[in-house]
Amino acid sequence: MPIDFRAALNDEQYDAVTAPAAPLLVLAGAGSGKTRTLTYRVAWLISRGVPPGEILLLTFTNKAANEMLHRVEELTGIGPRRFWGGTFHSLGNRALRLYGDQIGLARGFTILDADESETLLKRCVEDCDKTFFKNKTYPRPGPLFSILSLARNTQQSIATTVRKNFPQHSEIEHRLDDFAASYEKAKREQAVVDYDDLLELWLRLLSESQTVADYFAQRFRYLLVDEYQDTNTLQAQIVDKLAPHHCITAVGDDAQCIYSWRGADFENIMRFPDRHPDTAIHRIETNYRSTPDILAYANAVLQAQPLGRHFDKELRSARAPYQKPHLVETVDDREQAEFVLKRIRALIEDEGVSASEIAILYRSHFLALEMQLALARTGLPYQITSGVKFFERQHIRDLVALLRFIYNPTDTLAWQRIATLLPKVGEKGAQKIHAAARDHAVLLQSDFVAALATDDVLSKVPKDAREEWPHFCASLAEVAAELRDGRAPALAVEHAIEGWYGDYLRGAFADYAERLDELKALATFATRFDTVDDFLSQIVLLNGETADARSATDAEKPAAAIRLTTIHQAKGLEYDVVFLIGLADGQFPSRRAIDAGDIEEERRLFYVAVTRAKNELYLSYPKVASRPGPGGMMNTPSRFLLEVPDTLYERLRIKRRFDWRR
Repeated sequence: MPIDFRAALNDEQYDAVTAPAAPLLVLAGAGSGKTRTLTYRVAWLISRGVPPGEILLLTFTNKAANEMLHRVEELTGIGPRRFWGGTFHSLGNRALRLYGDQIGLARGFTILDADESETLLKRCVEDCDKTFFKNKTYPRPGPLFSILSLARNTQQSIATTVRKNFPQHSEIEHRLDDFAASYEKAKREQAVVDYDDLLELWLRLLSESQTVADYFAQRFRYLLVDEYQDTNTLQAQIVDKLAPHHCITAVGDDAQCIYSWRGADFENIMRFPDRHPDTAIHRIETNYRSTPDILAYANAVLQAQPLGRHFDKELRSARAPYQKPHLVETVDDREQAEFVLKRIRALIEDEGVSASEIAILYRSHFLALEMQLALARTGLPYQITSGVKFFERQHIRDLVALLRFIYNPTDTLAWQRIATLLPKVGEKGAQKIHAAARDHAVLLQSDFVAALATDDVLSKVPKDAREEWPHFCASLAEVAAELRDGRAPALAVEHAIEGWYGDYLRGAFADYAERLDELKALATFATRFDTVDDFLSQIVLLNGETADARSATDAEKPAAAIRLTTIHQAKGLEYDVVFLIGLADGQFPSRRAIDAGDIEEERRLFYVAVTRAKNELYLSYPKVASRPGPGGMMNTPSRFLLEVPDTLYERLRIKRRFDWRR
C-alpha cells in the first residue's frame, strides 16, 4: 500500500521530506520529530524510484541507524541490508576494507581498541623519552591519547589543542608532535589502525584517490546525515567529499550543538549553505514534547543569542498551556536540595507522577553532591545516568583514602590505594614500604608519617618512584600537621589537593579541571565537620546508604527511579518534570567559559536543559555558595536566567525549611 505522506506528516515535516533533490538543511527543533522526518525522507526517495543502494545514511550511533532503517523497512518493506547506513566510523571501516590499499593500507589491517591504542602510544613515547611518564604532572597515556585524538578530529595543531583544551600541559606542548609522529609510524609498521584513523584515513582515501572518490560520488547519489550539528571537522569534510553533487540532506539543530569539548564544530552547520550553494533551509518548529509555557521560555533563551550567530527559529507547541516555569532562589545548596526533594515527594505521592518521569539536571557533577546526599538519606529511588555516585568516583576515593591513612596509619587498605599511585609500586611493594615505616616508627618511637621520609624506608621504594618520594612524604606531612593541630578537616582536604595528589591528578586525567572542581566540592562538604573522624565516618555511612539502595534496586528492579544526570547526558531525552539546579553565574555558565569569553555553547546547553521538560520546569540557584574555610560567598543568578523576561516564569518563594509556596 502506498504511503500517505500527507497524512503521516505535519506541514513542516512534509515540506522537508518531499523537497527536491538538492542540498537541504533541515533545522529540526527540540521535540519536533527529527527522526520521523529523516525516516520518511528515505521512504520518499524510494517512493520516487531511487534504488536503496544509492542512499547513504550517516549517524552517530549504530542504534540510531538501525532504528531508522528498521522504520524504513516497516514503511517500505525494504530491509536494512540494502542500504549503506551506520556511524561515520563503521562506514569508514567498510570503505577502508574495500579500498584502503589505494593509500598504502594493508588489506588485513586490524583495529586497536582504546586500551591497545594507549599501550602502543606509551611504548612510542618511552622510545622517544624513557623518563616522560616518570613526571607525574605530565599526561599519562590515556590523557595524552585524548589530546592527540582531539587535535586529529578538529584538525588543529597539537599546540593549539593543548592551549585551548588542556592548558595544564602547556609547558610540554612542543614535545607532543614527536610522540604523535612516532605513534603514527608504529601503527603503519604493524598494519593497525585506531578509532580516529577510520575517519582520518577515509578522508585521505577520498582526497588522494580520484577513482575512489568518483566511485562513491556516483554510487551514493543521496546522502542523509543525522545530528549534523555534532559533526567534527573530519566528518564534515568526509560528507563534502562524498557528495560533490551536493545532494545532501543534513538534519540538525544549531541550538543543540553542545559537544565542542569532544570535537563538534558549530561552524559546520552554520556554514553548510556556504559550502553547498543553493541550499534549501527547512525549519521544523512544531514541538510535540513541551507545553507552550516551557517553549516560550526556551524561545527567549535563543533570542538572547548574538545576531548572525544562529539560525532564526521559534518552537511552537502542539499542546495546550499548562503552567509557567518556576524560578526558585534558595539560601544554599542544602536548602536547594531540600526544596527539590519536597516537591518531588508531592509529585510522586500526591500527584501520581512516576519517579522515572522526574529528572534533576546539572551542568557539572560537583553541583549534584548535595542532591545525592539528600536522596541517599530519604531512601527515594534514584539513578545517576551520567556516571558513578560522587563518593565512588576514583579521585574522590583516592583523596579520602589519603586522609584515612593519615588519620589512621595502620589502615593498610587506605595506604595501598595511595601508594600504588606511585610509579612501579604494586600491592606487595606498598606492603613492604608500610612494614618498613611501621618498624622504624616503633623502633624510634616516632610518628608514622615522619618515618616515611627516612632513608630506611626510602630503600624499600622502587627506583622509579624515588624521585617523587620526597614530595609525596612532604605532602602527607602537611596534611598530617593540619589534622594534628585539630583544625577543621576542610583545610586538610585543601592541603591534600594542593600537594602531591593535585600534581598526580593533573597528569592522570584528561578532564583534570572538572575533577579538580569535584575535589573542591569535597572540601566544601568537609566544612560541615569539626573533626576528621566525623568527616570520614559520615562518608562511610553515606556510601553504605547508597550501596544499600543500589543493592535493593538491583534485586527488585523497580520500575521507577528519579534520574540525576548532567545536561550533556540528557540530550535527546525527555521527562514530565525537570529540576535544573545550580543556576548561579560561575557554575552555569561555568567560570572557565566566562573567563574565556566563550559562553554561547553554555547558552545552548541551557536551552537543551530547558527543552527536556514536558510539563513542569523548576529552575533554582543557591544565593550563598559555600567555600572551604570560614564564611561563604554570595552568588548571582545565572546570566541566562536574567536574559529571560520575568513575564515568562513565576517565582517560588521558600517561606521556611521544607516548605514552599508561590
